[in-house]
Amino acid sequence: MEVVIAFALIVALLVVLGSGLWIGLSLLGVAVLAMQLFTSRPVGDSMMLTIWGSTSSWTLTALPLFLWMGEILFRSKLSSDMFRGLAPWLNRLPGRLLHTNVIGCTIFAAVSGSSAATCATIGKITLPELKRRGYPDDIAIGTLAGAGTLGLLIPPSIIMIVYGVAANVSIAKLFIAGVIPGLMLAALFMGYIIVWALFNKDKVPAADSELSFRDKLYESRHLIPVVSLIAVVLGSIYSGLATATEAAALGVAGSLVLSAIERSLSWQTFKEGLVAACRVYCMIGLILAGAAFLTLAMGFMGMPRHLAEFIGGLNLSPFVLILMLTGFFIVLGCFLDGISMVVLTMAVLLPTVQKAGFDLIWFGIFIVLVVEMAQITPPVGFNLFVLQNLTKREITYLARTALPLFVLMLVAVLATYFVQDIVLWLPGHM
Repeated sequence: MEVVIAFALIVALLVVLGSGLWIGLSLLGVAVLAMQLFTSRPVGDSMMLTIWGSTSSWTLTALPLFLWMGEILFRSKLSSDMFRGLAPWLNRLPGRLLHTNVIGCTIFAAVSGSSAATCATIGKITLPELKRRGYPDDIAIGTLAGAGTLGLLIPPSIIMIVYGVAANVSIAKLFIAGVIPGLMLAALFMGYIIVWALFNKDKVPAADSELSFRDKLYESRHLIPVVSLIAVVLGSIYSGLATATEAAALGVAGSLVLSAIERSLSWQTFKEGLVAACRVYCMIGLILAGAAFLTLAMGFMGMPRHLAEFIGGLNLSPFVLILMLTGFFIVLGCFLDGISMVVLTMAVLLPTVQKAGFDLIWFGIFIVLVVEMAQITPPVGFNLFVLQNLTKREITYLARTALPLFVLMLVAVLATYFVQDIVLWLPGHM
């Protein structure tokens, strides 16, 4: 009976989502339906308490602050200065300026926390410049699509905050655990660019005039503000001087100061950044509230326990379980955004994952990796939407250019499973 009810709820959710209703309201509507029809609990009281509890967490305060920091940087000269600081060092590397997509996203991810913000900010800088210099569109767009997802993995990360709240694990440890996998994934992307360039030498434009070492160092001065902000935000967390929320507040203050020094801060940009961050957070908050209430409804119906018992009864090996979960999240990512995927599934999956013996910090990084993959899978791939807005290309074309990067993310998932110290070594030594 529970299987039939679960299937009916999934169908109802997909129908409501397909109607174009906001995701948060869709989740709330299905939860109200489930509570009303299949439980004897008072719907109004339960909804009120759950929504208040899911949106009033102090830990969650870091989320709008990191969003605001990313919006400030997006509207400042600091983002464009990154290209000027990086470009002179890449002339001798196969692929040359294509690497600015990966390195730029890696740097910006460390001060943004959002995949979409990282992709949009770096894309606005690099894509016009790469096109002007004659680099092929497909490789430029594809590497940006993949590298933009690093905004989720390299701390600070919005999705890690959401997972940390849902799974009740240390957000600071999650941030630390994401560093090595994030750098590994960036290295895989750069390796792909190098291999592509070696096989397509005729498609790579000639190098710019070589600068002296002294001139390269002089151009690198443009990286100092962004690198300093990264050091302040992440250093305060890793040293134990600040919580994730306090570090986010430091990041906002630092980005405002740097924007003022760069003379790119005006009342208009300040207001636009604040409004944009509020708009995105309200969307995320509504999703969190709806998902929390749907999770509560499923809990009252006993669905998580029955599903956990069903999966546990299959006696799957840990590797097969991870393969199944990877496929499950990739399919789910075709219909839902990353935050909805996390908050909808954690209550159901965490008992099974713990029973299988997985460390919850490691599982958090695994979740981030598979959510990253979902960012570039149609039809609901947030990075693909961002790129479509930037390039005016079809979603199918964008997904095709991102496919090699998707495969590399799958390689990263397998690497972190077989060598779990890639994730757990750093938090275990700090």
